[in-house]
Amino acid sequence: MNTKALHQISYGMYIIGSRKGDKINAQIANTVIQTSSEPPTISVCINKGNLTHEFIKESRVFTVSILSKDAPLNLVGQFGFKSGREVNKFEKVEYKLGQTRAPVVTEHTLAYLEAKVIKELDVETHTDFVGELVGAEVLREGEPMTYAYYHQVKRGTTPKTAPSYVPEEEKAKKEATVKMAKYECTACGYIYDPEKGDPDGGIPPGTPFEKLPDDWTCPQCGVGKDEFQKVKD
Repeated sequence: MNTKALHQISYGMYIIGSRKGDKINAQIANTVIQTSSEPPTISVCINKGNLTHEFIKESRVFTVSILSKDAPLNLVGQFGFKSGREVNKFEKVEYKLGQTRAPVVTEHTLAYLEAKVIKELDVETHTDFVGELVGAEVLREGEPMTYAYYHQVKRGTTPKTAPSYVPEEEKAKKEATVKMAKYECTACGYIYDPEKGDPDGGIPPGTPFEKLPDDWTCPQCGVGKDEFQKVKD
């Protein structure tokens, strides 16, 4: 069986929000789909170990913020590589509470959906929640970010709790195309490629890792340079 066939499935990039009492949390997910039109329903697959899973199970509501292509890596990192058990993910992030009182991220969001859970399916490590829409709004025009764009253009990585995560040993090894060494973030797996630099962070292409400012941080999860290690050839 060649699991690389799964790589041909199209995905988007979304922030899934929920609540538990007055507490709120959210996470990145790429597995949101519309399941029916009358009544309109959607589903999302959430890892059982995630705090957002706990909140959805408790409140039976969730929101979906549909990210635009211009959403920066640090926003994805805030909700995809940090735990709501340890940090307030909504600090310095624009959001509002929907009619279900679950959080909706409005920053770099094209549109959002609100749903109440009507069914759920146990799928081993994850739960597939099916919700009936109770609200939906378009915030601005634009092109939504796809999972492929996130990986190929933004050069983002996949959290291990994501349904589409593929262990490194199953990935094809790419041949080095530049002489300057690449460096990998040990916290989230982001790869700093000197040939591409970090345009969002003001680092031009062709900047070696050693020449990065001392206060430069991972564009995806925010850790410092000391958390990076050289990628072996």
